[in-house]
Amino acid sequence: MHSPAVVWHSSLLSYDFGAGHPFNPVRLDLAVRLARELGVLDGVSLLVPQEAEERDLVRAHTASYVDAVKRAPEVGFDVGHGLGTGDTPVFANMHSAASLVVGSTLLAARQLAEGRAKRAVNIAGGLHHAMHDHASGFCVYNDCSVAISWLLDNGFDRIAYIDTDVHHGDGVQAAFYDDPRVLTISLHQHPMTLFPGTGFPGDVGGSGAEGRAVNVALPPRTPDSGWLRAFHATVPGLLEEFRPQVLLTQCGVDSHDEDPLAELALTVDGHRRIYQELRSLAEQYADGMWLAVGGGGYQLVRVVPRSWTHLMATVLDRDIDPHTPVPPIWMASVGEAAPNTDLPVTMGDGASVEFTPWDGVSEEPVDTAIRETRKAVYPLYGLDPNDPRD
Repeated sequence: MHSPAVVWHSSLLSYDFGAGHPFNPVRLDLAVRLARELGVLDGVSLLVPQEAEERDLVRAHTASYVDAVKRAPEVGFDVGHGLGTGDTPVFANMHSAASLVVGSTLLAARQLAEGRAKRAVNIAGGLHHAMHDHASGFCVYNDCSVAISWLLDNGFDRIAYIDTDVHHGDGVQAAFYDDPRVLTISLHQHPMTLFPGTGFPGDVGGSGAEGRAVNVALPPRTPDSGWLRAFHATVPGLLEEFRPQVLLTQCGVDSHDEDPLAELALTVDGHRRIYQELRSLAEQYADGMWLAVGGGGYQLVRVVPRSWTHLMATVLDRDIDPHTPVPPIWMASVGEAAPNTDLPVTMGDGASVEFTPWDGVSEEPVDTAIRETRKAVYPLYGLDPNDPRD
């Protein structure tokens, strides 16, 4: 078996909504530069993506929507389909840039399907909000949904999608809500407090796919310990029952305490622990098959580069100690670009990632979310929602 695959090329920085927009591609550039400075990518041949073809885009999107994206730069603000809004403004070469993001996740998926690797990572992916006929939440095309559809046509019939972004993975859930072959699990800030306002525990899947949609709606200010408590109380038991052949994980880092667009309270140390848990679950339940993509994350300098460096390191089995100093060369280059930013000095936030497992009786703030999700989903798998052993 070949080494884990890493998809990256600077052309992916072309997915750019312009100055002042929070979805700034500089976060990708800084993450890759940091990973290189730390030796994470030493000896790794980065895979260069190509734009996805329209035949793959229409796996997740209507042909009329794809045409609207192509025409958007010429048409301007009246194109419709969620394009030209404050969240998703039109920019030159939008179709090409968005197609390249899809192509990068498809390239990662092909490595798994063709037996070239058991793990692959693409930090430029994770555009989970895009719907079949409109853009949403900074997402033009949904690379996750396209990749899942492609995998279903290329040797897989049980795919688990786990979304750790602070926002609900609504586009992917919608794409496979009625498909029993795909299990979508999203742990996100409660939809009554954050965009997109979806992802309630009672949303469990359509007819014939009951239990295939799982939503853990976390209260604002949930810290690492609460997030990990909820994760372990819901996810492993469902994976054990579903037995996926591959794990596709959206690893947005806007759950961080410093993120300006949301209100969870995780740390870089917590993100690192999450990636390690996902790797372990892939080994335990999916024969090691793991495709990891990026997602949200809007503390562009202090958080995203460190967190996604940890993601790449975890996929490559080159785990970085959170006490590792941030390389001075990286800090100097970032300091020139962001002179007023208080830069982190280590690869962690100095936080503990210990947590108390859910016991079915305690009343921590996150326990309501755990109970609601388990009550809605666990009986559909023949599991006892009140028994922490299930």
